[in-house]
Amino acid sequence: MKTVVLGVTGGIAAYKACDLVSRLRKQDIAVKVIMTKSACEFVQPLTFEVLSGARVVTDMFDRDFTWEVEHISLAKAADVFAIVPATANIIGKAAHGIADDMLSTTLMATRAPILFAPAMNTGMYENPAVQENIAVLKARGALFVEPASGHLACGDSGKGKLADVAVIEEAILSALTEKDMAGMHVTVTAGPTREALDPVRFLSNHSTGKMGYAIAKNALRRGASVTLISGPVALEPVAGAEMVRIQSACEMREAVLKALPKSDFVIKAAAVGDYRPAQFQDDKIKKKEGDMSIPLVRNPDILKELGTLRREDQVICGFSMETRDLLENSTKKLQSKNCDVIVANNLKVAGAGFAGDTNVVTLLYRDGRVEPLELMGKGSVAEILLDRLLALKQSR
Repeated sequence: MKTVVLGVTGGIAAYKACDLVSRLRKQDIAVKVIMTKSACEFVQPLTFEVLSGARVVTDMFDRDFTWEVEHISLAKAADVFAIVPATANIIGKAAHGIADDMLSTTLMATRAPILFAPAMNTGMYENPAVQENIAVLKARGALFVEPASGHLACGDSGKGKLADVAVIEEAILSALTEKDMAGMHVTVTAGPTREALDPVRFLSNHSTGKMGYAIAKNALRRGASVTLISGPVALEPVAGAEMVRIQSACEMREAVLKALPKSDFVIKAAAVGDYRPAQFQDDKIKKKEGDMSIPLVRNPDILKELGTLRREDQVICGFSMETRDLLENSTKKLQSKNCDVIVANNLKVAGAGFAGDTNVVTLLYRDGRVEPLELMGKGSVAEILLDRLLALKQSR
């Protein structure tokens, strides 16, 4: 299990660190919290203890603990050391080697990657002394999550708000992840396509894009450059990825073929519509008496075209969602599309399919291997899938 040592300093944004602890624990990451005296004025240590499941350290001279040199043991325990929120004070201490409390002393002793998420008044953040201290720390290799702009607690507006907790979480997860895909390019498709009938209506499916987005995030954490070709979804853009927004299957085909030459991996997680209306109506189709039929035509088979155009050094992965005969239908797809791996799942299996945060998949390989995976979060599926695809790439 990975361990994050989280330093919480005395700013109004300290309460947002509670959400961060909860998120990291859900990722099966151990969190050890160190609070400054000022931070305890904003949030009680008990709150972090309940969320982290571990004692919060606040005092260098607390005698009520099993004996160890605590600031050294915490420094050694850290896989990543994150300061959230990071005030001007702790940034200045870190830049100039000042160690006068438990947090700054532990920070001085750690050899783990250090990540700061600043939060302060705009005037403080833009002060030349603060900016010089940030530059010093960056030059030493420290990571920073840039603060957001907006309305501040003090009433001012400007840059200085703590970055969104989800952005900080992603930065920590990236810092925890080995960069074994550095220098590689991954193209991922995600979400549904929409095939317009008229200016009002379209044909589509229930895909939410969660699986494809999880793959894109995991690839970025591992150091890859990522192109994410996304149908219309309600998910936040993946920071750091080249986002390509599309609507129809034809638009997705164009975007995928454009990305293909630079791609080491193409992972087709999108639920692409097989058919589209034969003709788009410029005006809304009006309701009439009786039934209505709409002629449909086949959309291009993007995965099959990739199988034809691919280079031998490229790894191509498709997805297959079925409601019956999962292995039989998915094996046919694997063979006919000339791809390396098919990720197959059955919509009727509990925990699999659209919308949810979990999936139950079976990986089918070109050499005939079949690897079923148990129920797990889509992030875990993404991690395992990239492990397998990277191993295929490295074996060539």
